[in-house]
Amino acid sequence: MGNNQDRRKFLKTGVATAAGIGILSQAGTFTDAEKLLANVTRSTMPKRKLGKTGFNVSLFSLGSGSRTAQVRRQEDAVEVITRALDLGVNYIDTAPTYGDGRSETNIGVVMRERRDEVFLATKTQDRSYDGTLRLFEESLNRLQTDYVDLYQVHGVRVEDDITSALGRNGAVRAIERLRDEGAVRYIGITGHRDPDVLHRGISEYDFDTILMTLNAADIHYEPFQKELLRTAVEKDMGIVAMKVTAQGRIFKDNGITSMADALGYVFSFPVSTANVGISTTGELEENVRIARDFTEFSQQKLAKLEQLTESYYRDPNFFKIEW
Repeated sequence: MGNNQDRRKFLKTGVATAAGIGILSQAGTFTDAEKLLANVTRSTMPKRKLGKTGFNVSLFSLGSGSRTAQVRRQEDAVEVITRALDLGVNYIDTAPTYGDGRSETNIGVVMRERRDEVFLATKTQDRSYDGTLRLFEESLNRLQTDYVDLYQVHGVRVEDDITSALGRNGAVRAIERLRDEGAVRYIGITGHRDPDVLHRGISEYDFDTILMTLNAADIHYEPFQKELLRTAVEKDMGIVAMKVTAQGRIFKDNGITSMADALGYVFSFPVSTANVGISTTGELEENVRIARDFTEFSQQKLAKLEQLTESYYRDPNFFKIEW
């Protein structure tokens, strides 16, 4: 895609494809937020196919790197997770590095009773075979389950990450063993630093899913939404968007000012779900409302949102530059 026109053509086609394979939107307008939430049920949460897994995933999903990692506030974390499930969120993403295991521990409190309601994803930051098997056992114990739906190679940043993970004694071989034993259902890859490195990863191995950066400033610096996204769509991968708000840095008085615009931008791409960290039940309910009422943004609106972020593009792309 050499120019914006080509990218927009791909975007329009990709979203149409996503719709064709399973987005379930609901009509209706609510002027009262409480009335809307009272009527949001698991059946009314919009869903899309998670690529070749065939799973119908909620358009908005729960990231677990913030509040759920705060063990001193476990009751609050459990409240957020429980409320999310009640509102139809059926995908939870976590990792052992979130709060040094506290995120998985807090999620495990809920999984003990509601495991069958969730497509549960966690990760290995180890690139080795033995290290990955050890981390997996620790994650299972904290999550209080005997399997995870998705186990991901976490935080791929540089070429050596791919070489090591795909090597003879690498993490992927360990995850394949776990899959063969029934402890893992699908294999994924994640990254937010370099789209070219991730592109190599999904080109060299048939991962089921990818967790990748996407926000309204992405287009201005090392964009993930070009070749990487196109290849992921072509390979029928489950595409999970992250860094939607870039830890709040997407919001500026002279730029993007609403969560509806931040999320709506991402929802308008051929992604399966947008994974967002939640700090309060209020934030959760706002995001559920946005997903519930989402209508695909026009190309003109997408371009306008990108234009708004151009003057401060480094802030919403900070993880590509600083991490």
